[in-house]
Amino acid sequence: MLRKLIKGVAIVTVGLVALGAVLYQFYGLRATLDGGGFPRLDFVVGGEQQAAEIARHRETQRREAEATPATASPVAAAGNALVQAEQRVASALESVAPTPEAIAPDAPYWTDFRGPRRDGHYRERPISTDWPSAGLTPMWKQPVGGGYASFVIAAGRAFTIEQRGQQEVVAAYDVATGLELWTSGWQALFSESLGGDGPRATPTWAEGVVYALGGTGELRALDDTKGRVIWQTNILDDNGARNLEWGMAASPLVVDDTLIVLPGGSNGRSVVAYDRRTGARAWSALDDQQAYSSPMLVTLAGVRQILVFSATRLMGLSPGRGDVLWDYPWRTDFGINASQPLLLGDDRVFLSTGYGTGAAVVEVSATDSRFSVREVWRNNRMKNSFTSSVLHEGFVYGLDESILACMDAATGELRWKGGRYGHGQVLLANGHLIVLTEDGDLALVRAAPERHEEIVRFPALSGKTWNHPAIAGGYLLIRNLAEMAAFDLR
Repeated sequence: MLRKLIKGVAIVTVGLVALGAVLYQFYGLRATLDGGGFPRLDFVVGGEQQAAEIARHRETQRREAEATPATASPVAAAGNALVQAEQRVASALESVAPTPEAIAPDAPYWTDFRGPRRDGHYRERPISTDWPSAGLTPMWKQPVGGGYASFVIAAGRAFTIEQRGQQEVVAAYDVATGLELWTSGWQALFSESLGGDGPRATPTWAEGVVYALGGTGELRALDDTKGRVIWQTNILDDNGARNLEWGMAASPLVVDDTLIVLPGGSNGRSVVAYDRRTGARAWSALDDQQAYSSPMLVTLAGVRQILVFSATRLMGLSPGRGDVLWDYPWRTDFGINASQPLLLGDDRVFLSTGYGTGAAVVEVSATDSRFSVREVWRNNRMKNSFTSSVLHEGFVYGLDESILACMDAATGELRWKGGRYGHGQVLLANGHLIVLTEDGDLALVRAAPERHEEIVRFPALSGKTWNHPAIAGGYLLIRNLAEMAAFDLR
């Protein structure tokens, strides 16, 4: 009996090993790491194979677009997508409103990482929160290149940066159809074993120009209609800087006539401003090692300033020269400050990081051009790893590592924790949280301090999903390392 049992176990073991070998060899089964550093099994497509699949898909897409009658519906009429997109861009650029709240539906809106204020709050127009229990049906869904960038959206076009084989590629898509309008690529591949390959930084759009930063520091300004290169530089080479362990991830920031980037060079080349029209260096400042958070243009204590979250501190810099107005020390293991700071009114900032560090609120005051910083509270109840929190009616909502949490912004009191979403991303819209989970699910959660109330959750993408969602004109766009999709929330 024992021999039979041993023999049976051996046969099963051999069978499992053989099955694993087949899945590894032919289907791309690999052990990867989740956002908490724990191993998980994923089906991973090789870079060249993925690039070939995208090329086949786009060619089929173009042929179908050319064959589609002009009378087809907006979503189906991919044949007219190029013309429609051109018309939307032209009309939108004629009527850009001054503030996010008053912006016209078709005008450029979600033009920065996490939205116009980089705070993950969608304010443009109401969306439907009456999602069917079985989940939303995508308008379109298709393959995309690797990397962790999100989209920016302007006048009916969505822009992102992807890894396709050995190239980093900036791509423009028609939001209504998913039709690829143009691509602009260059030879570059950022690769590391823990997070994976591909660019990390979300592009930025301003006045018809897409500013895209690759994982190895290549920065390009591209015309948004055709992808023509206006100017280019490598911010690491240009500033004598070494790349970070997990690559360049901070999105470029437009401030007046300059473009702010964070190469982290020494000798006053940590924060650099380039003329956004010519690419000439306008100014540079500081020697800080940089991290993975994107710079933000804010007004604190009545003073307009650039908020920078480096590897060792949060600071406010003058927009014209990069002078340090104030700073607040903040250190995390491995220098991984990756979340976005969050403004709480006119003079307070919320910041949070993972790896056991926690969260804090600081108050910034200014008297006779002299700044002071006071810590209001600090605790470990909210730990944003490489996600960022949102603010709604005095409460902060975000992922404490992998669990959604709500806390009082004034006191730091934890109101609730509930629901496991992995190391995903959170948006705020119409008093609701749109959560894109690490496994690619979309969830709608009510933003209320009384309790955790998940309304709907459904599978939207397959595989590890760390990319931030984007939303404009009522259209929600999501992507991960292999897929992208759009949903109509109007």
